[in-house]
Amino acid sequence: MTTHSPPPSSVDAAEVRYRIKPKAGVFYPALGLILLFVVLAIAMPEQFARFVESGNTAVVNGLGWYYVLLTTAFVAFSVWIAIGRRGDVVLGKDDATPAYSMRTWFAMLFAAGMGIGLVFWGVAEPLSHMASPPPDVAGGTGEAIAQAAMNRTFLHWGLHAWAIYVVVGLAIAYAVHRRGRPVSIRWALEPVLGDKVHGWLGNVVDVIAIVGTIFGVATSLGFGVAQVAGGLEFLGIAEDTTPLQVGLIAGVTALATLSVVTGLDKGIKWLSNFNMGLAAVLLVVVLIAGPATLFVLREFVQSLGSYLQNFIGLSFKTLPFHGASGETWLGGWTTYYWGWWMSWSPFVGVFIARISRGRTVREFVAGVLLVPTLVTFLWFSIMGGTALWEQQFGGGSLIDAEGGVDQNIALFQMLELLPGSAVLAGVAMILVIVFFVTSSDSGSFVIDMISHGGSATPPVWSRVMWSILEGAIAAVVLWAAGDSLGLRALQVLAILVAAPWSVVMVVMCVSTARALNSESRRTARLEKAALRRELAEDLREDNDEVAVA
Repeated sequence: MTTHSPPPSSVDAAEVRYRIKPKAGVFYPALGLILLFVVLAIAMPEQFARFVESGNTAVVNGLGWYYVLLTTAFVAFSVWIAIGRRGDVVLGKDDATPAYSMRTWFAMLFAAGMGIGLVFWGVAEPLSHMASPPPDVAGGTGEAIAQAAMNRTFLHWGLHAWAIYVVVGLAIAYAVHRRGRPVSIRWALEPVLGDKVHGWLGNVVDVIAIVGTIFGVATSLGFGVAQVAGGLEFLGIAEDTTPLQVGLIAGVTALATLSVVTGLDKGIKWLSNFNMGLAAVLLVVVLIAGPATLFVLREFVQSLGSYLQNFIGLSFKTLPFHGASGETWLGGWTTYYWGWWMSWSPFVGVFIARISRGRTVREFVAGVLLVPTLVTFLWFSIMGGTALWEQQFGGGSLIDAEGGVDQNIALFQMLELLPGSAVLAGVAMILVIVFFVTSSDSGSFVIDMISHGGSATPPVWSRVMWSILEGAIAAVVLWAAGDSLGLRALQVLAILVAAPWSVVMVVMCVSTARALNSESRRTARLEKAALRRELAEDLREDNDEVAVA
């Protein structure tokens, strides 16, 4: 596997040019806001949880239509930006080569972007949609409900989710690698804001990005430890308690801290490649050893076609004619996901931008938008499809008598249907833990870059601080508020940050379009000038030949 180190003329040159150092206007306000939320969660956990929940209800119910419309617009923007001359622009100098091989690049962006969520929701989400179907399909046949479950799952984890990452990642990658700016959010807005990115407005943008990333990563840690602890109890190894979950967070945080100290090209890259290989092994084993191999393959093809056929309708579905039930379902799933992906996009966007030097815009969009989407669909088809087969044609053991799904142990319940289930459950827990580590160390690295004004190589002490802080937030909130209440509070905080951040993303779209269109026009002018010179030279040669004759 061949890799290339970034040349000193790219990101490193930007650090020298802008004299990168810790940004007091970003570092301390972000740290202060985060600690304030943690203190409130400890001092008054129930009141704090109710407060953030009421804020979430107001945002989700009031802005649900806006999130649905905006996220679909991001998909259209991603496709449009890759078409024509804009797609030929190199994210770097015109002769730049990719910083990482295609395999490593894909493994790193996938592990940072969605890996831990896929393990948690791969079985749980399709089953949840089957147990409590969307109001527009409730009351239908079992087949219709099962297909709708896969359609909604594909919607939530497909093109829309990755288009959000494209918007942020491309804007930052262009600013960093093409224009030689530091690795930070603010510089992606420079084509629109100009010199204002140097002042308080740029600081506010970076602070929002850091706070959203912290709570997003902390929530993922909460999801992950809930699944591992649930798996340990399911296997009879240990009882799922809050102290166990806090202990797991401490262990994962220690591993993440060790990884982030080693840097991007060692710990993070190695773990990403290892986990992608482990995930592939688990996926193949479930497909081959599972009870529904042929069903899963047929279901994957059909669900892919159903998703494409219903793409427009699903993209704009807001369930207005279903009253409170439609509003509740949308807020609990689709709108929640759009806010969730937006809250993660600063972290994932910066990380993807950092590793994407040398890719063309078209290659970037295709790599970030299409390939992960197909792999994600395959994952849900195999993991979730096997669970749906069991529920439809097997023993129906994965949905309880009350019609509920235990999301923490749904994966392990499905693996219990396979031979060697104990070994597979162990592999799944290793997968979750390593995805923890890759999410936490990547998040810490990105937060530290932003808090230091865009430094691509921030100091080790602050990387360690952010890594420990992520784990501490998850542990403290879970301990103070209880596992379910604390995890919900973390989720809501991450989604609330997405509301102001969505405005920043709109400005990013304008900035990227303006910058790439300007490059396209400049390239066209240069080509026309070169053509005129060539024609003039041909005309002179013709005149010389006539004069000689």
